[in-house]
This record gives sequence, structure tokens and C-alpha cells, in this order.
Amino acid sequence: MNGACESAGRIRPPGTTIGLLGGGQLGRMLVLAGTNLGYRFVTLDPVPDSPCGQVSEQIRAAYDDEHAARELAERCDVITYEFENVDAGVAALLEQESSVPQGSSLLYTTQHRLREKRSIEAAGVPVAPYREISSPADMVQAVAELGVPCVLKTAVGGYDGKGQVVIRQPEEATAAYEQLAGGGAELVLEQFIRFRCEISVIVARSTNGEAKAFPPAENIHVNNILHTSIVPARVSEPVQEEARKLALAVAESLGAVGLLAVEMFVTEDGQLYVNELAPRPHNSGHYTMEGCATSQFEQHIRAICGLPLGSTKLLTSVVMVNVLGEHLEDVVRRFAQSDVEAERLDVVPKLHLYGKSEAKPGRKMGHINLLCQDAEQALEWIEQTNIWGNK
Repeated sequence: MNGACESAGRIRPPGTTIGLLGGGQLGRMLVLAGTNLGYRFVTLDPVPDSPCGQVSEQIRAAYDDEHAARELAERCDVITYEFENVDAGVAALLEQESSVPQGSSLLYTTQHRLREKRSIEAAGVPVAPYREISSPADMVQAVAELGVPCVLKTAVGGYDGKGQVVIRQPEEATAAYEQLAGGGAELVLEQFIRFRCEISVIVARSTNGEAKAFPPAENIHVNNILHTSIVPARVSEPVQEEARKLALAVAESLGAVGLLAVEMFVTEDGQLYVNELAPRPHNSGHYTMEGCATSQFEQHIRAICGLPLGSTKLLTSVVMVNVLGEHLEDVVRRFAQSDVEAERLDVVPKLHLYGKSEAKPGRKMGHINLLCQDAEQALEWIEQTNIWGNK
């Protein structure tokens, strides 16, 4: 059964109770945005005092607990999720016993890199050349065909740089295979794209098929974790328009409902290659909270509830910078004082902390949206704080 089809065209007005699979920061920001619209929320998450549980009712149970999933279905009118790795059995149960506008087919696609790449190609959108890897012999042949450098990735799992190995010399192929193939993991080898920058486009598509794309964000990663998102992206207007067009095409082809984040590489000559999809709110879309007429979180609620989508107009230039565990103490100290640098640079910092109890290195604890006339002002503010450069 496809929850997306079942819910097509149905409007779920404010006052409706929305169930959330996942209690992290994305769920928290969905709840805060949806509460402003008049919706109620219940989250299913195993963690006590979860970021989302702090601002909504919470069923504390494992994600694969079918009894808890049934309780969520009974208490909620519509159900969504904040992460991709939803248990297949639970997803099927929820589709049978409640309304899941996003359905499970897109989850099935995006949980597996090979299925994801094939679905992007089916939409007529380019991806980096790749090969399915099933054996050491496949690996050697694929490296010879694609050339080096190339990237070997697990087909399932892996995020923030995990589950992948960069191969810079052909003789590294066998070792890379052995490193990732343990336990019979399915693998995919991708040609390394020499890109000028990475961008992402967040698309929202509603239950009635209305679709809108947010302005592309230029993303800079440090240690495989998103560090900053710069909007407008520092690419030409034609490239930005093409990125929106490709993202909308993928969302339409996949029948997405809710948000779909489409990550892309931009080459020196302006070619675009889609790298990855995420059917949920995305870190690179946090800039929309103050930077756009409608935030990605409000837009997701509108989309799954059948409301008209809000404007995606960019209101101001904005740079989002992530606050990791190693940055938290310095950030909190800075926001407790007058910010002379922000005034000098004409930058307005907006801090969002996620309510996580333990600050660990590399753990996302919050983010700052820096509203500005020019992105260079915000980037200078980040540099002048000495918070990120020394950590």
C-alpha cells in the first residue's frame, strides 16, 4: 500500500496530530515549525530527553518496536520521519494502520546507493559514472574502466564520510575492497568528479503534486561533515536555475511527498552531477529558517498535510555554520556577550541549539544562521571568532 497515493489531495488542517519517527534535531525543528501552525506532535524515539521529545509528546521505544509503532498510529492522524533508515517492517505497518504521505517507496530507493543512482538516471538527470562491485575481480576491472581517483562506497548505510574509501592508485583497489566488503556488504564504485563546488537544492512536493524548490546552497565540508552553507551559492544564475530544474525533475520522477534534498557536484565548466538524495529536512536547508519566506520545516509540514506550499523567496543573503561539540562552549560564551564584530560587519547571527545533553567532538549541537548583505561578511565573522579555525 502506498501512503502517498492514499493521502493524495487530502488536507489535514491545523489541530491535526502528526507522528514523528525520530527524535533528533530535525524532528525538533519540524515540531517547532508545525506548532506555530497549530499542529500537535508525538515522537517515537528510544532516547530519554531527546531533542524532539523536549518539545513534543514522546513514546520512548525502539524504532523497530511494532507495539510502539501501533501506539503512534493510534495517536496520530498522519506520520512522517526525520531520518532515512526506518525499519521496513515498521514502515509497512504504519502505512497499513495510519497515513504516511511520503510512503515507503522513496525510502526503499534512498536507503540503497545503487537503487538511488538508477532512479536518478531514470529521471534523465546525470550522476557520476559508477559500477556495481560484487567481487575483487569486479573491483580491479571497474578501477581500470573508471580511472583514479575513484571512491568505493557501501551501498547501504554510511553518512558524513563513513562507509567509503578514496582510491588514488590502481594498486589500492584490492585493499579498499577488503576494507569495506566485510560481512558481504554491497558496494558501488564511483568515478571521482573534479568539482568546483558542492551545492544542494531542497525541493518540497505536496500530496496534490505542487512542487517548489528553494535557492541552491553552496556547501563546504570539513572532515566530511557539513561546515557552512552559503546562499546564494557562488555559481552563475544559469547553473542555479539548472540545479533547481534537475532537483524538481528528480522529485517528480520519484513521486516524492514532503522534502527531498538533492546534493550535486558543480564542475569548472558548470556541469551538474547529482550525488545523493535525502527524503527529509536537510542540514544544508537550515538557512531557510531566517533566510527564506518559508522555512524547510514549515514547508515539509505544509506538503505532507496538503496545504498550499509557501514562498521559497530568499529574503537575504545568509551563511549557515554548524556548531559541533568542540565549538559549543565558545559559541555559548560568545552569545552571552555583546558582538562588536557582528555590528562592524553588519551581520546578524541567529543561534539554534538542539538541546542535546552531551557535547562530543563532531556531534552536531546546533547551528548559526548569519544574515548579511554579502556572504563574505558572514565568512569573515566566522573567521574572526577563532571558534572554528582552531578546532
